[in-house]
Amino acid sequence: MAPTTRPGSPRPDTSDTGSPRHDARSASPAEPRRVQIFQVSTLYGAATVAAALDAGLFGAPGEARRLLLVSNNAEIPETAVRLETMTGYERIATRFDEVLDWNETIRPHHPGTWSPRPEEAPLWQRVLRTAWDLAAAPVELVVESIQVNPARALATVFAESPVHVYADGLMSYGPTRDELSHSIACRLRRVLHLDLVPGLVPLLLTEYGVGAELVPDDAFRAVLREIAAASEDSAENAALTAAVATAPTALLLGQYLAALGILTAEEEEDLHVRMVRGAARAGHRSIVFKPHPTAPASQTAALHEEADRAGVTLTVLDGPLLAETFYARCRPRLVVGCFSTAMITAAVYFGVPIARVGTGTVLARLTPYENSNRVPLTIVDHLVTDLESGTEPTVPDGAPASLAPLLRAVGYCMRPATHPGLRPEAVRYVAGHPGEPHFPSERLAELALPLPART
Repeated sequence: MAPTTRPGSPRPDTSDTGSPRHDARSASPAEPRRVQIFQVSTLYGAATVAAALDAGLFGAPGEARRLLLVSNNAEIPETAVRLETMTGYERIATRFDEVLDWNETIRPHHPGTWSPRPEEAPLWQRVLRTAWDLAAAPVELVVESIQVNPARALATVFAESPVHVYADGLMSYGPTRDELSHSIACRLRRVLHLDLVPGLVPLLLTEYGVGAELVPDDAFRAVLREIAAASEDSAENAALTAAVATAPTALLLGQYLAALGILTAEEEEDLHVRMVRGAARAGHRSIVFKPHPTAPASQTAALHEEADRAGVTLTVLDGPLLAETFYARCRPRLVVGCFSTAMITAAVYFGVPIARVGTGTVLARLTPYENSNRVPLTIVDHLVTDLESGTEPTVPDGAPASLAPLLRAVGYCMRPATHPGLRPEAVRYVAGHPGEPHFPSERLAELALPLPART
């Protein structure tokens, strides 16, 4: 697969060899220029990477050749919203020398399932070095979710490359989902993460001695402003402008939990109806609903019916826009969700009060216990006001002292073999919080942890 040139950059010179010629900035053949490959699958993740670059966390511009490797990990990629079509993507892409498409590279394999066999890895590295014009240059990998593909596949192919992991959500505060091979674990350098819960330190990859490094808030805010500015010239601007014109004071976030098998389609529809009802009861007369990009259009019919009954204006904003674009263009007074990272972003980066709906139900329904969604659910359940409780929504003020012990106990119960050193803390926490819903009796019994007293 041939590289895609950076938007607005000149076409590569292929007159002599048929492949892109290194420019004058390239290192000599004896000292090939270092290459950094940044793998992304979401615009939020790409924005995180862009902020890290802008903050100098990967060196100065020009020190390395930077490649943006885009992957579409949806179950059926052909029917999902492509990252390249998202508003603001073009501005993010200008930070890179070239853009590559992982799906095209490994077609017909699926990026979420394909990884080369160990004996095939050297051959695949030769293929990719040729296709991406890497020659013999040293390669650094910057990936999301190293425990799964495509990040794991890349780390297998480039078996000698250092690996930096970036976290684009709340899952970084929980344990590593799967055990990593020693050949990958020994090359991990750091976990880059946003300060979504100030005062809370990620547990991700700590079992391998990997430290965490913050992506500066100011750098991330600047990238979000850049994406919002791009929306003013986008095809979706009319829809966004129309939504803003209704003077909405609340934004509701859909997550399409039915796709994860956590709720049925009917239960998820009811969850969104409860969001509309709760926002209306809290006094919001104009509401915007931002569905998940993969949610079916039919899912919003019941919301309009509920809005009509409640006497409120409901606008559905279903274009390829980050929710953060809406925050920047129209500062709402409330953002409601179940456990979306976009809720926390609203509070931390825009100072918008947030509220949750249905979090406890989803938490109780989640299986298996080690499901990585348990961590964002636990954080939101602990930090965020329940919209249906009648309590005034607020902006959470960082991590309360009670959150870290809870998450460490949950982390142990999720991955006890990975974090045996957390057992004493988990024992103390569970004993001191009998009957807490985060710790089902079945799981406590499996791990020989204190069970709540019978009444």
